[in-house]
Amino acid sequence: MMPRDTNAFGTIFGGVILSEIDLAAAVEAVKTHSGRTVTVAMDEVVFRAPVYVGDLVSFHTETLHIGKTSVRVKVSVWAERRFADGDQVQVTEAEVTMVAVDDEGKKTAIQHG
Repeated sequence: MMPRDTNAFGTIFGGVILSEIDLAAAVEAVKTHSGRTVTVAMDEVVFRAPVYVGDLVSFHTETLHIGKTSVRVKVSVWAERRFADGDQVQVTEAEVTMVAVDDEGKKTAIQHG
């Protein structure tokens, strides 16, 4: 993470992490649905530890549920501490619901890719 993403306390904004979680969930959803998906919910968001400038942040995803029109994805966020001998710590996790939509933005059935 870079300095432009920091808050007044010198840690990375939670909103920056949420944005990256959203992207990671979308990448996971593509494995299930070959069309367009949109985020409709982020649940169970837990910020466990701060992310610092210089941390290498990884986003691990897992599909939890595939419905008729939606995909639920768990995203676990880990930081490798640059200044702490490479220690790895889970910093955030969330469950994201992505819904398949057509070109007009209306719900559509999941099309397995």
